[in-house]
Amino acid sequence: MPLSKPALRKKIHTRSIELNGYHRDDGLWDIEAHMTDIKTYDIENQWRGGISAGEPIHEMWVRLTVDDTFLVTDVEAVTDNSPFQMCPAITDAYKQLIGIRIGRGWRRAINEKVRGKNGCTHITELLAPLATVTFQTLMGNIQKNASQQAESKKHIKPMVLNSCHAWAEDSEVVKMHLPEYYKEN
Repeated sequence: MPLSKPALRKKIHTRSIELNGYHRDDGLWDIEAHMTDIKTYDIENQWRGGISAGEPIHEMWVRLTVDDTFLVTDVEAVTDNSPFQMCPAITDAYKQLIGIRIGRGWRRAINEKVRGKNGCTHITELLAPLATVTFQTLMGNIQKNASQQAESKKHIKPMVLNSCHAWAEDSEVVKMHLPEYYKEN
């Protein structure tokens, strides 16, 4: 069901974010984000000689490469459009995320490495949904591994357990899909 009918209004800004997950031929996973900010009016900008309505004021890309254990093995960040000439210079800072595992502590690691003056607000904002899309992309792999672990009697707690209310230990979803981890409330 869509939102209710809004008051009369004029569109000013559009932020578009597209996130995609890929399984690479070498067994690793690429998780990519592309973000644009577009205004409906012209903007004065000394560096770019002005930014026309409909042209991205911000356009950033991020690719996280991860292994089956959610370990970040590579990061690439690119700024195609920005309001200041210096913005693209910070993209290499995101290489500091290599070696960090997506999961508990991910946001803390982001804050320690690339928050504030050590990064780009727009690229850093993409890292949280990139983590979520990583889980969504690897979900089939997680479920396959959980089944294999159950068959081999290895009981390693799945990462998805207690990650949200749907995957809570006492939820119907866990009762159905991971019954060995289900706990009645």
